[in-house]
Amino acid sequence: MGKSITILIIDDDQDILDMISAGLKEIDSDIQVITTNSGYTAMQLIHERDIDLVLTDIAMPDMDGLELYKRLKELRPELQFIMMTGFGYDPNHVIINTKQIGLKQVIYKPFDVNKLHKKIYEVLGIKDSK
Repeated sequence: MGKSITILIIDDDQDILDMISAGLKEIDSDIQVITTNSGYTAMQLIHERDIDLVLTDIAMPDMDGLELYKRLKELRPELQFIMMTGFGYDPNHVIINTKQIGLKQVIYKPFDVNKLHKKIYEVLGIKDSK
């Protein structure tokens, strides 16, 4: 592909952050990964870094995925998102509410990193998937 992709991953579970980060780097050397466990830190990083895609958990202690999606889309409307969740049932209807305001992709935990990689390329409109 040639162009580096920068992905910001937000999850309050460090094991998930480590697994996704290591998996994506192993699959695709063009992917740069930034991780945080806080929606508020994610907001700061969006101001400081050139981010192509945000992969965020829905359920986090400081800011849920819907609120983070709304705030980041206000700052950077062109920013692409994939939400991840471990819930079979979404009691606050975050997935439905976020899809109604533009979210295109949700991935359910546990997932295979290869499947995530394909979703990343799909969301970014990159055809040359590895």
